[in-house]
Amino acid sequence: MANRLLLGGLSLLLCQSPLAWSNESLALPDIGNPSGNVLSPADEKRLGRAFMRSIRNSMPVIQDPLLSAYIQSLGEQLTRANADATGSFEFFLISQPQVNAFAGPGGHIGVYTGLVTTTESESELASVIAHEVAHVTQKHLVRTYDAVNSMSLPAAAVAIAAVVIGAATKNPDVAVAAATGIQAGMMQREINFTRSHEEEADSIGIKTLAAAGFDPTAMPVFFSRMGKASRLYDNGKLPEFLRSHPVTSNRIADAYGRADAFPYKQRSDSLAYHLARERLRVMAFNDAKEGIEFYSKALEDGRYRNEEAQHYGYALSLMAGRRYDQAQKIIAKLIEQRPDQIEYIVAKAELDKLSGQPAQGIEILKQGLNEHPANYPISIYYAQALLDLGRPNEVKPLLEPLLSGRPDDSLLYKLLAQAAGDAGDKTQGHQYLAEYYYHTGALKSAVIQLEIALKDRTLDYYQSAKMAARLKEIRAEKQDLEARDR
Repeated sequence: MANRLLLGGLSLLLCQSPLAWSNESLALPDIGNPSGNVLSPADEKRLGRAFMRSIRNSMPVIQDPLLSAYIQSLGEQLTRANADATGSFEFFLISQPQVNAFAGPGGHIGVYTGLVTTTESESELASVIAHEVAHVTQKHLVRTYDAVNSMSLPAAAVAIAAVVIGAATKNPDVAVAAATGIQAGMMQREINFTRSHEEEADSIGIKTLAAAGFDPTAMPVFFSRMGKASRLYDNGKLPEFLRSHPVTSNRIADAYGRADAFPYKQRSDSLAYHLARERLRVMAFNDAKEGIEFYSKALEDGRYRNEEAQHYGYALSLMAGRRYDQAQKIIAKLIEQRPDQIEYIVAKAELDKLSGQPAQGIEILKQGLNEHPANYPISIYYAQALLDLGRPNEVKPLLEPLLSGRPDDSLLYKLLAQAAGDAGDKTQGHQYLAEYYYHTGALKSAVIQLEIALKDRTLDYYQSAKMAARLKEIRAEKQDLEARDR
């Protein structure tokens, strides 16, 4: 039997062989069963955070505030509609063209940008995310405590993340090698989602779609399109979604049957969905000229799904190509049409900065923040604008309150580190920089930053003790991972 370490609703494989549905009942204790030797909710949460540190250290996780806010907002619409979705969930984007998604421990759900741009409706995108949420809520993840019980949480998290890395690089052998090293010679346990797990995730996902106001038929429609696409590929060359997420005629029929149990609901895609797709499209162009030509031609021919979003993408391409006057005209019309649209507020401020009017741009952001208090994208862009204008003292009261809701947000720590350093508080700058490195998986750099900070003789006892305790925690995690590799 081929060794596999499987993760997430899309069953990311550590082997080259095609995925076969397993009807075999694995003798593994359910993580949701309190009678067995299982992970506690606190341990699963810690495992999830360690998993994310490894992912951020190994994969191109998007930190664009607007895109991050969109995928988190979409995910939260779905979790609110799922009665079993308790606790916090983190939804994030990975900048790679794969049509795929995965769920990690602790409610961390990753979505590849290729999935966003391939879907033909927001309900299709929501259907895949709802499926992943169901895997989390039904405790299909980390099915056996034995798989991580013999390892510390940091080592177990890296082992799980290795699966994602192997799938992302389209080289399962990389994941096999990584997992083998991480396991340090231990026999690898097979953890697999059975057919019943997938059917349950489909059923609950469709129910969640309907409850959240999305089209419940979007899941079978998407499955059907993927099934038709599979005919264009040889078995060994299937896209990751098709290899790790088998789409059979029976599964499509079952999904249609489940969707038919709910009233038909035609749902218009949100503008945020269309804007996110165009923002991703602009980021994917090799150069600005290519983007300008694409949008100019598409608008001329009327080839677009949403005209407003198409103009937004054109403006972003013009900005990238330094054609600021043309971009200003488009952005001005967009803002006139929707003055409260966050994407347009940010675009106008960025355009003002690029065209040599940063003070005007910062006022736009300030006004936007007054109208949308604590808005994450505006806060990030406003903080960066303040730093660019040499006003670091205003950044700390702006960003620190956001940490309570985003304690693992590396971008917040990075900006706060710069603000503290620019304001002359070098010790706090090192402290924030240590947290930035820690949450991006660079533990050695995090240790160095805290060691530097602790050399400050002006620290009081409480500050010093707190920092020393944090240093001890990170050192222990670093030493554990180093021991794993020996």
